[in-house]
Amino acid sequence: MRGIKEKNTTAETPDSGAVLVVEPLLPQRIRRPSDALRFLLSLVTLAAVVLLALALQRTLNGLETDVQAGTGRAPDVLSSAAGLLGGISVLIVPMAFAVERVFHRDGMRVTQGLIAAILALLISYTLDEWLIGSGAEDLKQLLTGGREVEPLNTVLTPAIAYATAVRMTRRPRWRTLMAGAIVLDVFALFTATKVTALGVIVTYVVGLAVGYGTLYGIGSANTRPPGSAVIHALRRLGFAPVSGRRVEDDGAGSRRYLVGLAGGAQLDVTVLDRDRQVAGIAYRLWRRVWLHPDTRRRAIRSLRAELEREALMAYAAQAAGANLPSLLGTSEVGTEAALLAYEHVGSRPLEELRDDEIDDALLAQIWEQVRLLQAHRLAHRHLTGESIHVDKDGRVLLVDARSGEIAAGDLLLRLDLAQLLAYLGLRVGPERSVASAAAVFGADTLAGALPLLQRIALTRGTRAASRKEKNLLPALREQIAALKPQVAVDEVRLERFQPRTLVTIIASALAAYFLLSQLSKVNLVSVVLTANWAWGGVALVGAALSYLAAAIMLRGFVPEQLPLGRTMLVQFAASFVKLVAPAAVGGVAINTRYLQKRGIPPGPAVASVGASQLVGLMCHILLLLLFGYITGTQAAPSLTPSRGLLIALLAVAVLSLVVLAVRPLRRFVTVRLRAMFSGVVPRLLDVLQSPSKIVEALGGTLLLTIAFVLCLDACVRAFGGDLSFAAIAVVFLTANAIGSAAPTPGGLGAVEGALSFGLTVAGLPGSVSLSAVLLYRLMTFWLPVLPGWASFAWLQRHNAL
Repeated sequence: MRGIKEKNTTAETPDSGAVLVVEPLLPQRIRRPSDALRFLLSLVTLAAVVLLALALQRTLNGLETDVQAGTGRAPDVLSSAAGLLGGISVLIVPMAFAVERVFHRDGMRVTQGLIAAILALLISYTLDEWLIGSGAEDLKQLLTGGREVEPLNTVLTPAIAYATAVRMTRRPRWRTLMAGAIVLDVFALFTATKVTALGVIVTYVVGLAVGYGTLYGIGSANTRPPGSAVIHALRRLGFAPVSGRRVEDDGAGSRRYLVGLAGGAQLDVTVLDRDRQVAGIAYRLWRRVWLHPDTRRRAIRSLRAELEREALMAYAAQAAGANLPSLLGTSEVGTEAALLAYEHVGSRPLEELRDDEIDDALLAQIWEQVRLLQAHRLAHRHLTGESIHVDKDGRVLLVDARSGEIAAGDLLLRLDLAQLLAYLGLRVGPERSVASAAAVFGADTLAGALPLLQRIALTRGTRAASRKEKNLLPALREQIAALKPQVAVDEVRLERFQPRTLVTIIASALAAYFLLSQLSKVNLVSVVLTANWAWGGVALVGAALSYLAAAIMLRGFVPEQLPLGRTMLVQFAASFVKLVAPAAVGGVAINTRYLQKRGIPPGPAVASVGASQLVGLMCHILLLLLFGYITGTQAAPSLTPSRGLLIALLAVAVLSLVVLAVRPLRRFVTVRLRAMFSGVVPRLLDVLQSPSKIVEALGGTLLLTIAFVLCLDACVRAFGGDLSFAAIAVVFLTANAIGSAAPTPGGLGAVEGALSFGLTVAGLPGSVSLSAVLLYRLMTFWLPVLPGWASFAWLQRHNAL
């Protein structure tokens, strides 16, 4: 191996003496992915503990009182003995372990522990000073209990970090001694009221984090068995190795050796190292959470399970008649690795072949091997150029069976087809890929893979390549559809959720936190008793009027005749859909669906709703400018617009310039607008031919805004607020724009926050603003849910949605 230092390890055999194994020098220390994972989990645990403590302060204070009361009842003799033994043993046990390791010539482990202890001492001291000096009062109170104590104990934190960094937990006797010392010391600290419950928990977690961080940063002693140990394991299996050479690692990072046997035969040996089992854990965990349960794999699998899985898949594939290198034996190599010995077959991976070497005969062989697997319900799950090999005789072999599944379901088998179609499509083109597959599987089987031709279904490398070849998947779908034009294919959703769903959940949680924190400052009983419910009735009328206005507006943008009553029910149904969809999405989707059910083709239906949205946006901007101008002239009787309006206009102008100047942003906006409003202009021209439709469209659009502003104005007056109609209109129009952009259902949280902030800035007291906003959202968001659900169900029952 050029450019890599090599060493020759030898294994003595009774028959042939020393066996020379040529391999690169194994590093003395390695960074284990498991240590990085534990470090990250410690940080996440620390953040979760602090957040829960802040959210459950009363519960934690009660726990603190109970613990202090319980330990305070301990006899003085017991408390004194625990304090003496705990304080001494927390120092003596690590020192004794260090001495024992030095005698065993393991000084590097001790050095690593000392580094972790020093870092933990510095970190805990720094955190203590920060918390006491300028930390949050609530957190400082929870960590100190209002007493002169250390938030993080500067003795326990280094002791825990030391024990973690020297991996004391792997030595049962030392682990027991250290745990007993820590428990005694914590008990003594509680009896002396020198710590709090949260302080002990945070101390322990910070110590773990520092210990694991040190382990990963410095690295651990390399316990991977060398090539000589692999030779010994093969000899125990009955082989007679005479030479060994390490070759390139496989795609999963497992070591591979080419071993020569007496008589001239050779073995391909794959070594699974225990410390590699958590490599790539973050990606696998994300895929496990993100994807459909039937498609995901275990994120973490033990070394033994990994060995058994690959061996079982290899034996099952051989029994199915597929061409795989014969698995000749398996064995553990000490406690840190295991091996699989395969018959050596000189072959080249498909990715090393030139595209012109992949002829139709070779494609047919590849598909035939996959057919044999699928006939026995075996899913390979990694059909790429790395796992498809061609030997010197032109025979196709499938390798890398570790990812496979036995007794696979239909979904996994179809995923294999989709993956191989995509990979071969990249190499030989979609037409040849589909044609070669159809010759072996038939059009009906390929039609089943059609809905799975999604990027998310592909392996990482194929998915990355398909992003560059954007026409690959559409071209494959077209080729399959041409083979089976009348096929009815059900959509298969592989994602359990989309990334935008995660954003929605986080935003909803933040909105809920915001609302709950605001509601805690409001006496709801007082709100109900002090409100002027005559104005509440006016607000309810305004809210109901908005649904009539929305129905009139939609009718105005549709040249075809729509019944007013049923169209109004659709608007109520849209209010129910807002519970699960962002405000700007639910109404558009349900109105489009309604128009299609009325017999309007999809294109004109989308164009009609898009036209209503476009005109609504223009009216929204014009009304905001108008009411903003009126508000400014009311505040200062001159023709000068308000400063707030000028700032808003400048902000919009700057944002527009940024979007126009940055090419990716410009492309993003233009593509979205083109998709949203394509076909809108012809539809508007159809509407302009009818004066009555123009009146309905513009009148409904204006009436919709006026109805919402009237509702908000009545809610403000219900609690004694005194703002001009124009000022309330500006607040509503601004908050409505923010709510439409928010990803939360119905703009939940964003609308409330924007309305409360806007009304407060306009001059209302905070309590009045919040009360008015809560009443407004009750009228416009929560109360319509029940009639919206009834309307939705009725419309579905009558095939109107």
